[in-house]
Amino acid sequence: MAHHPYENVVIAGAYNTRQARTLPGETSSSISLEAALGVLDETGIRVDEVDGVFGAMCGEVVYGLGLNSSMTSGLDNVGIPAVVEAVHAIASGMCTTALVVAGVAGAYSDRGSTAPWTRPANEWVVPFGLYTAAEFALVARRHMHVHGTTPEQLATVAATIRNNGSINPQAVYHGRGPYSPRDILDSRMVADPFHLLDCAMTSEGGCALVLTTPARAKDLELRPIRVLGAGADRLGPAYQHPPSFDLTGSRSAGAPNGLVGQRAARIAFTTAGLAPKDVDVCEFYDPFSFEIIRQFEAFGFCSEGEGGDFVMDGRIEPDGEYPITTDGGLMSFSHAGRPQLLQRVARGVHQLQGRCTTNQIAGAEVALCSNGGSGALYSDVILLGTEL
Repeated sequence: MAHHPYENVVIAGAYNTRQARTLPGETSSSISLEAALGVLDETGIRVDEVDGVFGAMCGEVVYGLGLNSSMTSGLDNVGIPAVVEAVHAIASGMCTTALVVAGVAGAYSDRGSTAPWTRPANEWVVPFGLYTAAEFALVARRHMHVHGTTPEQLATVAATIRNNGSINPQAVYHGRGPYSPRDILDSRMVADPFHLLDCAMTSEGGCALVLTTPARAKDLELRPIRVLGAGADRLGPAYQHPPSFDLTGSRSAGAPNGLVGQRAARIAFTTAGLAPKDVDVCEFYDPFSFEIIRQFEAFGFCSEGEGGDFVMDGRIEPDGEYPITTDGGLMSFSHAGRPQLLQRVARGVHQLQGRCTTNQIAGAEVALCSNGGSGALYSDVILLGTEL
């Protein structure tokens, strides 16, 4: 039997700092360092064992921890790509214990209506008045036109995720609920079909994971989590070109932008030897409500055009067949720049370790986590499990 490519790597722990709309007195460096120290303390791994740092603020974290020469991320990888980079580094022997870190504080000071990281001054979007919600709305509206997807189906997704966050004491929007789909539809329109409560918020905070070898992890108190498979799809630079559902590359045939992530999910499931039916919890990226519907289609849980019906009748609730975004996600838990990409993986780890204070899915053994979306022209996927 062939060896699993990630058999010599485990995720030992995941940690979130406090999350808030703003964190006065903090900087991106300080909150990143807090996240790194938090995950090491929680897992019992000593600082001097770390010989790799990946993700945002690598240099600052190495310096802040007082590490000697360490491997760091060669690219500005964040979220799932940073986790995968760390996995590959350990699997190839380039390091043995790695931190994946991200933190943002003090960066979102003008309090404008759209997040600064999605507002590049680019000639292909500025003249058309495009901003993040409008870019994602183009794809959602096309799906609604072709497949009959309804505002009520989008609102069901948004209400579910916001209710997950409302009961989570660590969420920025803790206590803001419960919501019904009607509450979502009654909020003001932002970019048709997205109402205000269909959209993610903005916030600040930090997140860190620590990865190591199974041999080191066996002495730790927390249950080690396996990386079963991963994949990444890119159709272009995020937020620089107007997206559409039907956008494809010109060099070869492939899935359109409306199904971005299809290839990534197929690779992840093939590596893991699993299928969508094996997933116990879906920690999907939720910049806008339609993206959950789209991801269920792209990742193979249902056929194209069936996502709207798929999310109805309680299927995505915490006690449903495929519980989604159980901490409240970007809509309610936190949407802090780079950390929010890593936090989907962190929540998957917490679910499989049985450590969630709210919406713990009993007996969860496989989690699918994602980043990105059709409006940003990319999608990353990672499958986590308790066993290989």
